[in-house]
Amino acid sequence: MASDYDSIARLYDPWSRSVTEDIAFYLEEAARAAPGPVVELGIGTGRIAVPVAADGIRVIGIDSSLEMLAVCREQAELAGVTGLLDLRLGDYRNPPIPERVELVLCPFRAYLHLHTDDDRLQALSAAYELLVPDGRLVFDVFTPGPEDIEETHGRWLEREPGILERADWDIERQVLTLSLRGPEEETTMELAWVSQGEWRDLLERAGFEIAACYGWFDRRPWAGEDDSVWIARKRPDA
Repeated sequence: MASDYDSIARLYDPWSRSVTEDIAFYLEEAARAAPGPVVELGIGTGRIAVPVAADGIRVIGIDSSLEMLAVCREQAELAGVTGLLDLRLGDYRNPPIPERVELVLCPFRAYLHLHTDDDRLQALSAAYELLVPDGRLVFDVFTPGPEDIEETHGRWLEREPGILERADWDIERQVLTLSLRGPEEETTMELAWVSQGEWRDLLERAGFEIAACYGWFDRRPWAGEDDSVWIARKRPDA
């Protein structure tokens, strides 16, 4: 089945070029699980995984887009870390990973591609099963604030030179329709959000203990920010 990301795989890195604030955070988390392997769900083009592998940590990467995985493979070759990346086509809700690991990462709000609580719970439960006792799931999501919605709703904005982005917010459904357009490529995808409290409840229902919830990648405690960055732990006795 084709992915929304297939058509923009070559546009993805230029579009996300300015997104660097989370890299050091995820590198720090991965370093605690060295030498790995660690799992990254939604590995995309390797924006996080390639730097992790460059630190000598093995990564098992899952993505639903063959084209994104192809770009990731190219980036790994350029960085000289091909041997440290194991790339697999798959779904967060049923990842093709028989291994058990100390760390599962899901960066850049990738869980927002899940649209129902059943899907979210299934994905979180699948991540839980991938972990050894005391292993960690680390991810970030957002719940948009009124200012963000007002500033971006229904407007084409130049995200990077030659790359346009449009956000159409459906507050009632809690769905963002995100459209991207480059010189030759374009796609539209839907991202669904829930509140910070609902994420906490879903994590606990999946069996996790909440180790931390930050308001940003500088590890400030969450205090109502749009973004929430989670570290959830599998019980040591599980």
